[in-house]
Amino acid sequence: MGAPDEAGPVMGREEVDRALARLGAEHEAIETSLLALQDHAGRRLLEGAELTGVTAERWTAAEGAITLLWSYFDTYTSALTKAREIRGRRRWPNGTELAELTRLLREEGLTLPAAPAATGAAPTSITGPARLSERLGLEALVERMNSHYAEVLDVVAAADSVWSALPARIDLLAAELQRTRSLAQSVGVRPGEHPAGDELERVTRELTALRAQVVSNPLAFWQRSSASSAPGGGRPDTTRYDTAARGLEEIRREIEAVLHVRQDAEARLVKLRDVLSRADRVLAEARAARGEVLAKIAASEVPAVSGPPTALHEQLRTAVDYRRAAQWHRLSPLLESLEQRAEDELARAREQLTAVTAPLAVRAELRGRLDAYKAKVARHGLAEDPLLIERYERARRMLWSAPCDLIAADQAVLRYQQAAAEALSGPVDRPRGTR
Repeated sequence: MGAPDEAGPVMGREEVDRALARLGAEHEAIETSLLALQDHAGRRLLEGAELTGVTAERWTAAEGAITLLWSYFDTYTSALTKAREIRGRRRWPNGTELAELTRLLREEGLTLPAAPAATGAAPTSITGPARLSERLGLEALVERMNSHYAEVLDVVAAADSVWSALPARIDLLAAELQRTRSLAQSVGVRPGEHPAGDELERVTRELTALRAQVVSNPLAFWQRSSASSAPGGGRPDTTRYDTAARGLEEIRREIEAVLHVRQDAEARLVKLRDVLSRADRVLAEARAARGEVLAKIAASEVPAVSGPPTALHEQLRTAVDYRRAAQWHRLSPLLESLEQRAEDELARAREQLTAVTAPLAVRAELRGRLDAYKAKVARHGLAEDPLLIERYERARRMLWSAPCDLIAADQAVLRYQQAAAEALSGPVDRPRGTR
């Protein structure tokens, strides 16, 4: 087929035809990809943006790679055109033509400008000046173009994905933030006056900074997928956006709570007044009952009764003032605190009334038990029994006289029970709680 040289045997006619067909298809695919890259929305945005940070660095390198890609493509096109011209001279190419085709298609027959050194690399090698050109074959050239294309597409696709995802979402969140701000101002939630107002300012600053950074440095918000090595494999990093969105949602709930206070403040204030009034009445009843117990019950430990909840009444008046001045952001936490404390105060008042009236309850229980046994004795025809009459009258005098000695009265009732039991010829158990 031809004399072999140092690079290998000369290609045959059929090999040449197959190689030309394959390289022609690759040429068409490369041209389509380069044109698509040229029209890519991400590339156009990168060209017109004022970039910073990692995006500026990577786009500078990508622009150099794009220039190389088109230079390589021109070289590729020229070599393929020349090879087609040589092959088209005759149906059966001679040995010289096959050797030339072999050099173009298989061997390092292309002379190219040397690829620029990486940023920061020394301009010369240890053996002398850097190479100004290099020789490649078409297949090696295609591989290099694929590598550069993947690098450029990775930058372009990643930036486009971030720009497509985040700025629009940030703008929507910013619009929602403005609506929330208007609502906050209507209910008095302002910076320096309410924590939600301060947080609203912080979220506003964060969204403004986030949008500026996303626009100028989109690749800083790109999370590359470890499971994919394809160009543009990954997803936008929305961590800061999500945090701001959650913060705004919490602010919105706080403002809605304040708004709810504005809508039902009057009803809640009326209920508060009612609870505090009931607590006052219970405490007044407890104080009156304590005086009665001290007058009617002898040798009894009667707990003191606290005074009216003056502090709560003062805070209630403050709440009324807040409502009158439409200071809803201050009224909201005050109402919540007052409602719980008022319920607690009513519960304490009831506990004090129960504690104070306990001796009267004991006396009432003894009176009821004495009368119950008297009725039982009468049903059995023993109402005229002298011993029972004597013990009943003694117990009755103790229970219906003032001051009443509960311990002595309890013993008198027990003796009457025992006498009644003996009269009825039946055992009697000491009732639970008997002193």
